[in-house]
Amino acid sequence: MAIFDDEPRKKPRPHEIGQDLSLLSADELSERIGILREEIERLEAELKAKGSTKSAAEALFRRG
Repeated sequence: MAIFDDEPRKKPRPHEIGQDLSLLSADELSERIGILREEIERLEAELKAKGSTKSAAEALFRRG
């Protein structure tokens, strides 16, 4: 029985803008690129949703 089984595993640190990339492996870099692409898609979807809401509000106030 290992005595270290109960120790929590360290979570990988999230990507930080401007961090030193020289210590990351090619696989780690590819993984971070995927994570950042997903985040960009999420941000663009939110931006689009906010644009739609703003357009609807503007249209509502133009009627009056």
